[in-house]
Amino acid sequence: MGVLEGLKPERVFYYFEEICKIPHGSYNVAAISDYCVSVAQSLNLEVRQDEEYNVVIRKPASEGYGEAPVLMLQGHLDMVCVKDAGVDFDFARDGLNLVVEDGYVHAKGTTLGGDDGIAVAMGLAILEDNTIEHPELEVVFTTEEEVGMEGAIALDTADLKAKYLLNLDSEDEGHFLAGCAGGVKATSFLPMSCASAEGTAMTLHVHGLVGGHSGSEIDKGRANANILLGRLLFELHEALPFCIISVDGGDKDNAIPVDSKAEIVVSDEDIDE
Repeated sequence: MGVLEGLKPERVFYYFEEICKIPHGSYNVAAISDYCVSVAQSLNLEVRQDEEYNVVIRKPASEGYGEAPVLMLQGHLDMVCVKDAGVDFDFARDGLNLVVEDGYVHAKGTTLGGDDGIAVAMGLAILEDNTIEHPELEVVFTTEEEVGMEGAIALDTADLKAKYLLNLDSEDEGHFLAGCAGGVKATSFLPMSCASAEGTAMTLHVHGLVGGHSGSEIDKGRANANILLGRLLFELHEALPFCIISVDGGDKDNAIPVDSKAEIVVSDEDIDE
């Protein structure tokens, strides 16, 4: 019996649970891409898969809808892979540990991948349902969306015919959104010098924060562990000298960091302070 069995729409949650059994972080999407191809083949639908593991599935129009404009349903196959501190989990190998609590589906100790696994589940469920009246459908699953739209950029669109596209990657069920969240990546090079230091090594650790998506939760006032740690190091350096051994924090550029750590060396006479 599946963890999500009985949740409605049943076939959507069936496919979502099947997807969650397959590791599918960014750059690790071959298996989930192959799964979507196998579902399409089992339904005797036209399907193609490219070298970037994008998948395009076509379903002919229902009777009476042959002249209607072609509709594309689109989502992405990769998920953001973040786990709680101390959780023993390998995103490259392990399926997600699904839990249903208080009316919500989540993954124990890790991100759920509802972004955008639910779109994949919806697309597959719609493709298998022959009771839905629809125009010709193009169901398109792209890859590496979470790391820069790399699959969509590589997608060959020459044979796509859709006039309308529904991107199934928004936060609010039952709402159509015209627009999107944007982002930019930047690489900074800061001058530094290495030196020997004597004293006591100490660790500063900011952890246990709420976190969230850098798009949909960025306006919620949630603390960023990297920023807090930077402020802490600045204030501490104003009070007493120390040397930094290492700084490490955050896992993904589109997830608000919840954990950040710095190793420092403090002179023995400054330990109490």
